[in-house]
Amino acid sequence: MKIKAVVFDVGRTLMEYMDMPNTWLDYYAPALHHVREVLNLPVTDKELDKSIEIYRSYSPQIKPREKDFTPEEIFSDVTKDWNCKFNLSDVIREFFAYMDLKPYIYPDSIPILSKLREDGYIVCTLTDVATGMPDELHKSYFSELLPYFDMYVSSITCGYRKSSPKGLEIIAEHYQLSLDEMVMIGDEPKDILTAKRFGCHSVLIDRAGENPDFGQEYRVTDLNEFYRLIKEELR
Repeated sequence: MKIKAVVFDVGRTLMEYMDMPNTWLDYYAPALHHVREVLNLPVTDKELDKSIEIYRSYSPQIKPREKDFTPEEIFSDVTKDWNCKFNLSDVIREFFAYMDLKPYIYPDSIPILSKLREDGYIVCTLTDVATGMPDELHKSYFSELLPYFDMYVSSITCGYRKSSPKGLEIIAEHYQLSLDEMVMIGDEPKDILTAKRFGCHSVLIDRAGENPDFGQEYRVTDLNEFYRLIKEELR
């Protein structure tokens, strides 16, 4: 059956953050220290250390989870023992301001998204939002890609992180698609597992050429190769 919808992961599939540390975990402690300093909050070192541990407990890298939480839920828990007045929105803003994330959109992303739209494919995204990050901030890092998506689904909007198939279920139901009419492309094991759990086609994008085997149906090294794949094989 012909492919009708293409679902993209975002990070390291369509874009990346430049000069990122090895893991988001490296940001947590210095970002919370930054919040205390910039907002001039009388939070003790002991209170801050506890906050860091609470934040770390929400990280899927430390405690794997499928259910996602809103930034307000996470930061309310993180700051629950701070014996001072503050605006939660200020804490969230300064926490992520510290990270100073610099996005880089891959050169092949917009041309291929544009081609797919022109060819009549439904183009969607299924993306996990970094722990505690507001969805609007997440989208701002790749705002130039948003016009090319027919549907944007994130772990915040659907309430579940990959490898839960919930996001794909929402897309399929919205467009009345069968499993064989959908393909998901991403760079991580969880992207492939999401597609496999849902039952649609799976494509691993391996931009570094490391040739890993996550159980994917197909492997490509860039989006031009992916475009040829769906035009020539997945049809």
